[in-house]
Amino acid sequence: MHDEFLCHVTAYGVCAGQRIGVPLGTYRAPTLALALWWLRDRAIWIADRLDPQPEAEHFPPGSLAPVAETVPDVPTALRWWCGELSQQELVADELAAGRLVRVAVCDGTTEYELLAESVDALRMQRVVPALFMPVG
Repeated sequence: MHDEFLCHVTAYGVCAGQRIGVPLGTYRAPTLALALWWLRDRAIWIADRLDPQPEAEHFPPGSLAPVAETVPDVPTALRWWCGELSQQELVADELAAGRLVRVAVCDGTTEYELLAESVDALRMQRVVPALFMPVG
């Protein structure tokens, strides 16, 4: 069982013809449960910022506009992922097995990536097998 997990959230877009990543947060989770909680929390955080309530006091009237129905609905996809038990179990199983987990959604202009991996698995990948040289 892997005990510690490194979690990242990044937004990717294109600027001046180059793909640019903007870090939105990193968390070193001491347990699998906290890694899953943090990923869900960040997914909801992104969804709430992309799909705010128009009546919220911090938005001037008329500052929000609906997007075309053809635009992928990232906030709905992220909220679905957070609430879907089978998805959470799949992520938990993959992380517990030491595998990298990537959840990504894109709205046509920006890709939002949630990434998590076992710190133990990262350490194991960096270990180079010892070379034994005969003495004498």
